[in-house]
Order: sequence, then C-alpha cells, then structure tokens
Amino acid sequence: MAPSPEHDAYIEGASEFAKPILRRLRGLFHRASPQMAETIKWGAPHFEDEGIVGSMAAFKHHVSFGLWKGAMLDDPTGVLDGVGNTAMSLLRFRSLDEMPADEPLLGFIIQGVALNRAGVRIPRTGAGSQPEVPVPEDLAQALSGAPEARSAFEAFSPSNRREYLEWITEAKRLETREKRLRTAMEWMAEGKPRNWKYMKRWK
Repeated sequence: MAPSPEHDAYIEGASEFAKPILRRLRGLFHRASPQMAETIKWGAPHFEDEGIVGSMAAFKHHVSFGLWKGAMLDDPTGVLDGVGNTAMSLLRFRSLDEMPADEPLLGFIIQGVALNRAGVRIPRTGAGSQPEVPVPEDLAQALSGAPEARSAFEAFSPSNRREYLEWITEAKRLETREKRLRTAMEWMAEGKPRNWKYMKRWK
C-alpha cells in the first residue's frame, strides 16, 4: 500500500528522538504485510489489514507501539503491557537503543495480521455490546497515578467508559485534549460518569 501523507506529516511533526523510532515501527508493519493500510485514528497513526492491527504514537518522552489484539498474542517473555480492560497491549520506547531486535516485534504484528485474516474478533463485554475503545496512552498514564479515578473508571459500565474515551480522543487540538483529560480525571475521582450533569443523582 502507498504510504499515507498523514503518517508522513505525523512523523515529521514529532520530536527528534521519536522520528527514528516511528520510522522503524512503520517499516515493521509493512514488512509484516505488504497490504497494510495506513490510517489516522484518535489522533495517532494506525495500521490495518482486514481490521486494525496496531498503532504508534509519539509522546513527550517516549513512543508507544500498540497492538490491537495484544492480549490474544503469543508473548512467551511477557513483555507486552495491557491497557485497561481492553484486548490492546503496548510497548514503550524512549530511544532506538531501547527497542529489541526486529524479529519479536515483527512476530507480534504478523500474529495480529493472522488473527484479523482468520476473522478472530475481540470478545465483547456482553450481549449486544460494542467492543471497548482502547484506553489511550495519556489517559492510561493519568489513571495509573490516580487510584480513586482508576477505581471509578474500572467500575463504570462499558458505555460509561466509552463516553469518556470518545470525548477525550475526539478532541481536535492538543490543548483541548489535555483540558478534557484533566476534567475527566477530576470527575472520575468523584465517581462521576461523563454525562453526570444530566443525571438526577448528581443534581
């Protein structure tokens, strides 16, 4: 598949330390599948082959490498970190030197492609429910340092979690996203769902 100009722009706009990591990850996705398509979802580059396979995202001090069905992958050394109550897994790199050899990373991507092509779906949380939206890295980090907010978030219903996730990730500007993230953390620490203002309990 042809490289996406949006991915090109994302990499060029990243910090200098992140650019070589992003380029290497991008190359691994395409080595795993010649038909891998590049898309932008939730503000970050994603890679698709009969569905989302994985993603990459640059942050202030690291780059994340996300695998959509990471919890379903063979990970004998246990290097993949889970993301909330989702099937997604992550690895984080602060430099090229922190990255392992290509083979294990490539193997994870190949497994993800195989699952998609075999029609394996992420388990649903209940009858008629939608698959959970992956928890973005910035929210996952914020929750890891806020036990009360994390407990509330994990106790929310899938629909309540989705409302917060979509509100945060749909922000068009970084400043808006950061403001929504701060607000969400305050509300969740108080046990409030995203639309608490419209619920009788909170009036």
